[in-house]
Amino acid sequence: MTANELRSKYIEFFKSKNHAEISGQSLIPENDPSVLFTTAGMHPLVPYLLGEKHPAGTRLTDYQKCVRTGDIDEVGDPSHLTCFEMLGNWSLGDYFKKESIAFSYEFLTSPQWLALDPKKISVTVFAGDENAPRDEEAAGYWKEVGMPEDKIAYLPASDNWWAAGPTGPCGPDTEIFYWVGEGLPPQGSNKGTDSANWMEIWNNVFMQFERKDEKTLIPLPKQNVDTGMGLERTNCILQGKTSVYLTEVFMPIINKIEALSNYKYGTDEVKDRSVRIIADHSRSSVFILGDQKGVSPSNIGAGYVLRRLIRRAVREGMKLGIDKDFLAEIAATVIENFKNAYPELEQNAQKVKSELTQEEAKFREALKNGEKEFQRLLPNLMKNPKKEISGKVAFRLFDTFGFPLELTQELASENGFTVDVEGFKEAEQKHKEASKTADAGAAKGGLAEQSEVTTKYHTATHLLQQALINVLGEQVAQKGSNINNERMRFDFTFERPMTKEEIQKVQDIVNEQIKADLPVDMRIMTLDEAKAEGARALFSSKYGEEVKVYTIGKDPKTDWFSKEVCGGPHVQHTAQIGDFKIEKEQSSSAGVRRIRATISGGLPLEN
Repeated sequence: MTANELRSKYIEFFKSKNHAEISGQSLIPENDPSVLFTTAGMHPLVPYLLGEKHPAGTRLTDYQKCVRTGDIDEVGDPSHLTCFEMLGNWSLGDYFKKESIAFSYEFLTSPQWLALDPKKISVTVFAGDENAPRDEEAAGYWKEVGMPEDKIAYLPASDNWWAAGPTGPCGPDTEIFYWVGEGLPPQGSNKGTDSANWMEIWNNVFMQFERKDEKTLIPLPKQNVDTGMGLERTNCILQGKTSVYLTEVFMPIINKIEALSNYKYGTDEVKDRSVRIIADHSRSSVFILGDQKGVSPSNIGAGYVLRRLIRRAVREGMKLGIDKDFLAEIAATVIENFKNAYPELEQNAQKVKSELTQEEAKFREALKNGEKEFQRLLPNLMKNPKKEISGKVAFRLFDTFGFPLELTQELASENGFTVDVEGFKEAEQKHKEASKTADAGAAKGGLAEQSEVTTKYHTATHLLQQALINVLGEQVAQKGSNINNERMRFDFTFERPMTKEEIQKVQDIVNEQIKADLPVDMRIMTLDEAKAEGARALFSSKYGEEVKVYTIGKDPKTDWFSKEVCGGPHVQHTAQIGDFKIEKEQSSSAGVRRIRATISGGLPLEN
């Protein structure tokens, strides 16, 4: 079974269980400012999991592209990926543990669907602690579908408990694993007794409680199910492969790398690792650049992660002897492979290739400058009796010029030096901690909290976007927003800095709409109907899919200021927002500007 077939079968199965198929959303999260990318299928659904009504109903299914950047440096082994796909299904106050477990088991084992061997499946459930009891309910439903007792492992909260944050929705989960060891698993083998031979393929989260404080959990009146199955891992298992890189998801990319490097994958483990890194990082970069709200390489936030991915791929290409710009060629293969599932990649193909080529050229230039800087430092370095380059110097070469540690080590070795690697790691860690502190504002709550303040900020982004269009023109388009309890950040396409007069005019327009105390109206309609009414829509939804349209104005059909397709929480009328102030306007990346703004005061929201 191919990845495309698995994707289709999953959606088909859940549609047969009365789930509505919805569109996967952007890689740049709208509803969770605590992360740079959509890291799980549930991110775009946060408002609905927290009580908003979804226009498609209470049973949903989709496939979602995700990026996780916490282990970029580990990518290169046979299973770690930066960019991956998640197949998901949700119950919004509809069914709960019994049906969720039965659906998962049927899809995995039924001859009509995946036909996996039940003997090679095991599960984990929450073991219980001082806050919540052992999840005997989930374990009981697993036994009902035929899971033997010895294939159920009871694990602690660190393994089997999900939480939206320190407060808010939370609950136990049950994870599903497949045996990847030799033959059949021995008696008593499960994730708890033999973690190495069991690969996680699916996680069912049961949002059962609301955490009021550290010690208080209360049952939620409406309990939700949020599940996610890893497409690449399940695909790998279905094909009996030992690595996700050996499936058709990656092999066309690897074949292209082989042609560019004249190296045959599978003949040298060190070089194989370079191939895997290039395959993963180039694919991830294409997905980020080709996204509906695609970011560009930069020195901050998501753009910085993208820059790291591109530069690491180029560096690994150099190790394989690729001495020309090559990522645009690989991008063409990635786009061809994924254009049916993700049409936005083909729509943005020119931009993807152009940005990759520009960034690759910049990096090669930076490496030359880094080498010049090394040569400039050399006379002073020669005076060091220890014949050692400090970690601080090595890190400065890396941070300023993108000069990898191993290149500094090579040049040092040629000149009879060593490099203080531990010192480099310490400097790098300090930099990461400083970055975390600087970004801490991005993680203070956000829409996951559904607080009054974030709801007000979210509605203010609608007013801001329309005000920018009124002042700067129709070329303005939203490229992302980030909201927490203290401020909002709004990125938009525009080629030059705004003038002081333009900034003041935009601020005045927003405040005029707030003082006018305009009603905020929500209606459900198809995307085509929304566009026909003049609504702005960031995402390409599936044909005929129903969406929520929020209109700010005296009359939603004839007299309105702003009309957008959106899912997030909104105020009921604009006077609830309060005073709006633009604190800063700056560049975000090439052709993208960024506004930081605050609000204060405003009327309380109505229940």
